[in-house]
Amino acid sequence: MKNTHIYIMLLAVWALNSCSLDTEPYTELTESNFYTTPDDAFTALVGCYDGLQVATGASGIGLPVATEVFSDDCFGGTGSADAYNYAALDEFDISRAPSFVDLFNDNWVAYYKAIYRCNVLLQKMDQIDWGSDTALRNTYESETRFIRAYIYFEMVRLWGNIPLLTEPSTDNIPQASPEDVYKVIAEDLQFASNNLPNSAYHTVDNGRVTKWAAKSLLGRVYLYYTGYYGASDLAGVVTKTEALAHLEDVISSSGHGLVDDFASLWPVSSAYSGVEYSGENNKETVFSIKYTYTSDYNGNTDGNHWLVLFGMREFSYLPYGNGWGVTVNSKLWDAYDANDSRQSATIISVDDESIPFDKIDNQREYTGYYNKKYAPMSMLDEDGNTVSAVNQFDVTDFQINQFQDYVVLRYADVLLMAAELGSPSAQSYFDQVRQRAYQANFVSKAVTQANIMEERHLEFALEGVRFYDLLRQGVDTAAATIAETTTLLSGGVAETKTISANNITTTKGLQQIPNTQITLSDGVLKQNNGW
Repeated sequence: MKNTHIYIMLLAVWALNSCSLDTEPYTELTESNFYTTPDDAFTALVGCYDGLQVATGASGIGLPVATEVFSDDCFGGTGSADAYNYAALDEFDISRAPSFVDLFNDNWVAYYKAIYRCNVLLQKMDQIDWGSDTALRNTYESETRFIRAYIYFEMVRLWGNIPLLTEPSTDNIPQASPEDVYKVIAEDLQFASNNLPNSAYHTVDNGRVTKWAAKSLLGRVYLYYTGYYGASDLAGVVTKTEALAHLEDVISSSGHGLVDDFASLWPVSSAYSGVEYSGENNKETVFSIKYTYTSDYNGNTDGNHWLVLFGMREFSYLPYGNGWGVTVNSKLWDAYDANDSRQSATIISVDDESIPFDKIDNQREYTGYYNKKYAPMSMLDEDGNTVSAVNQFDVTDFQINQFQDYVVLRYADVLLMAAELGSPSAQSYFDQVRQRAYQANFVSKAVTQANIMEERHLEFALEGVRFYDLLRQGVDTAAATIAETTTLLSGGVAETKTISANNITTTKGLQQIPNTQITLSDGVLKQNNGW
């Protein structure tokens, strides 16, 4: 009998209650004794969510960090004595870190493990006894298809050319065309958009996918695919009119809205600004990837392991925790108007906040600026006492016990995407986002494509959105925007930093197909240009 391993967060082990001979395994779930009840389906669905958070938070290079390093908003930074791994990402140049020859292999493996879990559950839907509860089946199938769509969207944007699996398989298959991958993504999100309950977001269990998340992600996928590939629709599945209609539905029916204070969206930003944190499940969060503090070094990977990269290098200063020093480009700080409240909520400015940072000699590519939205939390106050907001969870390791959720989609994004797609209410949507940022200093600005893209830059800076917003304006535009030659302090010594536009245009903004995977495929997988 073929055994199927079901990866889940919690699984009760059955006890042996009989002395009679029984050939049914009691401590191992199999394809024949699992996937029979809705409870089994829910357990497997939890496994799909777990696969998502492991793939995006604890395995390989954290994509929210990597995409910021790819963009014009961050430098690779890290320690002055470290290998130039993040410089290789920053400069799209593997020669900067010759030993870093297998980029994103751990990500690749984790992604396909998560895809496998989703495909198994989808394959077993007809095997489960749903009774008359077709709505429950549709909900579970929708959530699973959303997770699969989200993972494939991350993968296809990262690598462009990937194997496409829509059912469990160990076959060695070649890469599919991006259009084929996007068609599956679009169909999955359409299904979820049509079959998840119409309930307001706050009536759904925290962390679970909603109809509104599916519709919002569909809008983001539409804008990226049509922009990057110069297409008129989303892989023949979704038109511009349909994409806008989904977003308008979110705006009119979801119950989502903007929180009053921009800084309250992130725990460290709110602590710095002295405002109450809106919490992980506030009305602006349309979809987030949930993490917890329970990671350890024994195989439990439940935390946000990438957050620490954004912290100030080997330095803690309440409310900012110790980190590994990916630095923010000073050009981002300068891009904000003096009256824009998003500047101080988005960026840690060492000088402006009079932070006694004394690790410049340990820091590569020092700029004096760091990510505040996703800064690790300090675990100690000025007197060395534990901070209850963190340590009520018995947090002991700053590297693996960070647990801030990653907010994938905010309501502000829905408003700006709808404005970009030509909503009759575009000016109102655009103004709502800017009014929150400028408060009493708000002055209206006309809705144009250029102004929307500028607003997106300021609104979603350091959230993992900027790089893909640049790419969907055209690879040449992205390359010209990201490329620069500047002087930065590395180990306290001035060093010239060069990011070549040619490297970005040659690779088309795509990353290396992991060499390990090419080898394992016996050459069936082909490498992307420039790597």
